[in-house]
Amino acid sequence: MNYLSRILALSLLAACATSPASADAARSLKIGVLNDASGPYSDNAGEGSVTAAKMAAEDFMRLHPDFKVEIVSADHQNKADVGAAIARRWIDQEKVDAVADVPNSAVGLAVNEVVRGTKAALIASSAASSDLTGKYCSPNTIQWTFDTWAASHTIGAYLVRHGGKKWYFIATDNALGKSMVRDGTAVIGAGGGTVLGSVNVPINNADYASFILQADSSGADVIAFATAGGDTVSLIKQSAEFGLKQSGRTFAALLTTTNDVESSGLAVGEGLIITQPFYWDLNDASRAWSAKFSERQHGQSPTAFHAGVYSSVLAYLNAAQAAGTNDAPAVIQKLKETPIDDALFGPVVVRADGRAIHNMYILKVKSPTASKSKWDLLEQVGVLTGPEAFRPLDQGGCSLVEPPKSN
Repeated sequence: MNYLSRILALSLLAACATSPASADAARSLKIGVLNDASGPYSDNAGEGSVTAAKMAAEDFMRLHPDFKVEIVSADHQNKADVGAAIARRWIDQEKVDAVADVPNSAVGLAVNEVVRGTKAALIASSAASSDLTGKYCSPNTIQWTFDTWAASHTIGAYLVRHGGKKWYFIATDNALGKSMVRDGTAVIGAGGGTVLGSVNVPINNADYASFILQADSSGADVIAFATAGGDTVSLIKQSAEFGLKQSGRTFAALLTTTNDVESSGLAVGEGLIITQPFYWDLNDASRAWSAKFSERQHGQSPTAFHAGVYSSVLAYLNAAQAAGTNDAPAVIQKLKETPIDDALFGPVVVRADGRAIHNMYILKVKSPTASKSKWDLLEQVGVLTGPEAFRPLDQGGCSLVEPPKSN
């Protein structure tokens, strides 16, 4: 081999060693935060979720300086077709490796179908429909923060045990609301309670008077809001205006966050029962991380949505690094192999169906006199462990779950 031939051969070997097909391709990963940037879910997710994702990327890169993580974001406008189109463009044209957050179950279910069969992932930290890890489960999808089954089950089981036997649901007329009513009805019935009725309301509605009056006339012990974001805030305020708070009933909000409670005000929200997998004041770790988040997010306290984005993105990055690939099914399989000791959610296990299992807390809104600061809003009144709070693995209808072996 002459000198020129040797030089060409060495150049070719060097190119192969640094090509995208090599292990170095796994040292770069791009995540798109897809959420509601301006609508009813924007306070609970929105800009704060982008901040949380960037914090996760920075914390990861601090430990792995050879690994580059890029965070991009877009507004899905609470429209399934818009969200699906953004996800498809991201994956096909902009080489996004994973789509994160996605509050709004209809959008989440649409994006779930976009990523299915690709090398990209859906990290559904805020999409709540339990169908994501049930009948529509996918090897490309994990669901991190909560779901409608867990939210309904946690509050339903707690309140039925404490005398809330007769229920009425006010639910948004979308996949989220319908899933919560379905899942809540099942657990209430199993505990000996009864659902007297329900009504579906448009998302981002302004006037809930007729729906509140229907709930009032039902005779229910518990009026449950199967809504989220600004819709829940409006229901809490308008129910108080109609004097329902003085009726002796219990009010429960299945997907309410600290932002919703703060926006409603403790004077009208006092006594409201909610469930969350995260609250800023749970422990030293949650307080420390929340302080860092607030410094970067205009003094805002993080919601469970924000904490879920941080924890799920960080877990996904760690799994991608361990797997040595950006291929979503391989990364998610790595996530499922090892339990996670998460700073914000505690012990976490990602099951075969993609559902992350962790504690769910039952919280009660404080009175104005009990609150010591703007974000001192909730007191813990109960807790369910992950296996207690989330739907049993064999009951979701997920095709990824192996059926039990017969004797």
